[in-house]
Amino acid sequence: MRRVKLFMNKAQRELEAIVGEIDANLSNNYKSTAHAAREKLGKRTEQLYCSGALDEKKYKKYMGLFEQYTVMMKNYHH
Repeated sequence: MRRVKLFMNKAQRELEAIVGEIDANLSNNYKSTAHAAREKLGKRTEQLYCSGALDEKKYKKYMGLFEQYTVMMKNYHH
């Protein structure tokens, strides 16, 4: 379920695009690119939070998604 982008700031739209990238890669069984996008989500979430572009509530939300993808993808190998 994707959120309405109209009410999102630039940082949230960027993170939602990364989440969409992960989902697309997973649905197409592109495991290595899905892993790379998952890593990008974690790093970019940290960067945006540290720069003040993301509040704590949104930070927790996206780090929660990062953790969910990490658990889901832990056995994805070539």
